[in-house]
Amino acid sequence: MTAKGGVVLFDGECRLCQFWVRFVVPRDPLGLFRFAPIASPAARALLLAHGGDAPGAGTVVLIEGGRVFTKSTAALRIARRLTWPWSWAGCLLRVPAPLRDAAYDIVARNRVRWFGRSQSCALLTDEARARFIDDAAR
Repeated sequence: MTAKGGVVLFDGECRLCQFWVRFVVPRDPLGLFRFAPIASPAARALLLAHGGDAPGAGTVVLIEGGRVFTKSTAALRIARRLTWPWSWAGCLLRVPAPLRDAAYDIVARNRVRWFGRSQSCALLTDEARARFIDDAAR
């Protein structure tokens, strides 16, 4: 199951990752993206189907056009499909990936310390919940 803009896999226990999903949904008025916690069976099946490996904790994954993108490339490819001014972040894709990913890795390593951990994946809106891929919908 895919979406026009792709499927976003995220760490369902990290508050920063949950914030990212809550940030994307209202800035994606066309509903281009679907979402799944990275530890879910649906996410594992999608990764397996697209030849991706299970990424490390704190890594956002975008499955788009049959390809798997991770870390800063995934985040920026998502951002460039959002409403203005957030779409301009896509320009950062021109920065070499090793430099972008070094900054991404610093945030990923410290995300729980800086933002905390959540016991559940709590999304606030029905719109966000409707865009989740779950095993019941497969």
